[in-house]
Amino acid sequence: MTKANTALTGTDVLTPTRAATPTAATPPVLSALGLLTLLLGAALPMIDFFIVNVALPTIDHDLHAGPALLEMVAAGYGVAYAVLLVLGGRLGDMVGRRRLFLLGTALFALTSLACGLAPDAWTLVGARVAQGAASALMLPQVLATIHATTSGAKRGRALGLYGATGGIAAVAGQVLGGWLVAADLLGTGWRSIFLVNVPVAAAAILLALRSVPETRSANPSRIDAKGTALLGATLLALLVPLMEGHAVGWPLWCWLLLAATPFVGAAFWLVERRGERTGGDPLIPPTLLANHGMRSGLRVALFFFTGFGGFMFVIAVALQQGLRLGPVAAGTALVPMASAYFAASLLAPRLVTRYGRRVVTTGLSLQGIGVLVVVATVLQGGWPHLGAFDFLPGMLVLGFGQGLAMTTLFRIVLSEVPAERAGVGSGVMVTTQQSSLALGVATLGTLFLSLAGSIGMRDALAVALLAQVAGVAASVGLSVRLPRTVR
Repeated sequence: MTKANTALTGTDVLTPTRAATPTAATPPVLSALGLLTLLLGAALPMIDFFIVNVALPTIDHDLHAGPALLEMVAAGYGVAYAVLLVLGGRLGDMVGRRRLFLLGTALFALTSLACGLAPDAWTLVGARVAQGAASALMLPQVLATIHATTSGAKRGRALGLYGATGGIAAVAGQVLGGWLVAADLLGTGWRSIFLVNVPVAAAAILLALRSVPETRSANPSRIDAKGTALLGATLLALLVPLMEGHAVGWPLWCWLLLAATPFVGAAFWLVERRGERTGGDPLIPPTLLANHGMRSGLRVALFFFTGFGGFMFVIAVALQQGLRLGPVAAGTALVPMASAYFAASLLAPRLVTRYGRRVVTTGLSLQGIGVLVVVATVLQGGWPHLGAFDFLPGMLVLGFGQGLAMTTLFRIVLSEVPAERAGVGSGVMVTTQQSSLALGVATLGTLFLSLAGSIGMRDALAVALLAQVAGVAASVGLSVRLPRTVR
């Protein structure tokens, strides 16, 4: 694996856990159509994590979901996605990446259909969890296939396109969601944000059958069933009470789950240590975390993505329920953020080779300034009579900072990981990313929703965003411990 593999500049990064050696004597070649198909598959999971946010008020109205279930609709997808990502990558190594891409895409279409037809809120939550699991089967095969079928400059261009696709999808999901809800296609309302996935996924399947070559690892890693189960239990013990506690009055079971979290987490860590000592393939190898770049990067990623996930959730709810903006206007308010992110993602690769970790620190600082500008707009701009374009200055600064930081963080950190462990290092980073996105919805989302009823939507939004700024400040401080340069 070359350095090009570790120059990953997207919001979702996962490469194979072992050297990706195709079984054929002559390595297969990825065509332009094949790359386009893989990028289409990569965009679907990230779009779907965020597309639901702008539809939450409409879902609440139609299904009488309530705040707790709304958070589970948003975060349940992310938890399943995070827990099963590395497992999905290892399964692709074993049975074939195109095969898993096709299976994951087909399951994504079916679970999207289940979401779109859900008769009640609990059914929607269950379908969203299943949709996250399908995404975890599909997504890892994208970068693994790119790695196995490209090299040199072609690989660099493919990774650059992948990074741009993932970053833009995160913000564009909410913009697209607003437009679809407002369009009310054939009277489907919010259901269209899920139903639209079905024909898109079907097209991806047909294209993949024609254009994506089959590859697999010659030495695939074994499945860490115990580690996967314990990681899932740890995340659920932490996130479920945080999401549900306020809505159900913090009953005893919430406190028991929170109290159990460190013990389940410790059991996970002991299983991983024992697995590594005995020559197994742990989900998260403890010795990998001894790597300075990985350890420092995970700390920054935890604060960064927790804040990002929380921001996208609370701003979507506040714009619609607080300012009474329609879904199109709420989505339009995020267009400057997406545009600035895209510009920064194009600029960041050139800056990082010269300035190294200072690009991350600068990006995080700009993000914090942008959030503060949004807070000032909320408090001083004439709430509740603000419009979508009143948020333009803050969104521009915020999006540009995120583009610099997000597209650079993975590249710097993974450049410190030994080449033979780059795949599992990518998996650990992405698992942290997806878990943190769900944690942001659970923490900042719960804070915002619990305060909105007592101090009002405006002040609740300001408090939640200031809490995010505190997290940004922590990530800025931690970023100075990142590796100085890209190796």
